[in-house]
Amino acid sequence: MTDDERARRFEELIAEGAAVPTDGWDFSWFEGRAHEARPSWGYAGAMARRLGGAAAVLDVQTGGGEVFDFALGRASRPPRLAVATEGWPPNVARATALLRPRGVAVVASPEDAPLPFADEAFDLVVSRHPVEARWSEIARVLEPGGRYFAQHVGPASVHELVEYFLGPQPQPQERRDARHPDRERRGAEAAGLEIVEVRAERLRVEFHDIAAVVHFLRKVIWMVPGFTVEAYLPRLRALHGRIEAEGAFVAHSTRHLFHARKGGADRTSHP
Repeated sequence: MTDDERARRFEELIAEGAAVPTDGWDFSWFEGRAHEARPSWGYAGAMARRLGGAAAVLDVQTGGGEVFDFALGRASRPPRLAVATEGWPPNVARATALLRPRGVAVVASPEDAPLPFADEAFDLVVSRHPVEARWSEIARVLEPGGRYFAQHVGPASVHELVEYFLGPQPQPQERRDARHPDRERRGAEAAGLEIVEVRAERLRVEFHDIAAVVHFLRKVIWMVPGFTVEAYLPRLRALHGRIEAEGAFVAHSTRHLFHARKGGADRTSHP
């Protein structure tokens, strides 16, 4: 490949990664371009099994509704009431279009606002990758015996990619531990929830071309705050050369499964 061909390939990949829509949490575009190992517990399938035994369900920070839709479609029976919240307007519209045919009401609600529901309104609250688990609110809207079943992003997830662009990230201990499952366990317990299970895994992530890196950083905006192609063009060019010469850029994600119960007698059946 000539230098001109290499330059054109880089420009084409950068343009492709910059053009892909970023709304929702559908990651199918990455097929063949990036790969993230999945946690062994299979969260969406596990959620589907719990939905089959629930009467009133809330999905917090549903994103584009993709995971909730998948789980509802595989539940043994649908809950009588299903509601989702989302704070980002493009995702509110996307989730509404996807979930409304299943009878799910999507409520626009900022991530840092109180949940817009009455006390003890739900027997199951679920969430995949919430920005923050607001434990007092989760406990408030759960009925006695109700469950919180979620998959959280753990600490220092994909930090290898973050540090490639931003350099070493010395952080106060409080910020480093903000997503640690032990800290989240303490927060849940302080809100009056009983811990049923917490499982954590570190998972391999591979980026096979620079378009996948660009799209990922545009989609997961908190990884490299303020990321634009123009601002990081030299680092992108260098990383493209590294991937072309050495193969995939490898990072690691962290995930934990969080299952908690509100004290009191169960009013419905939960697995």
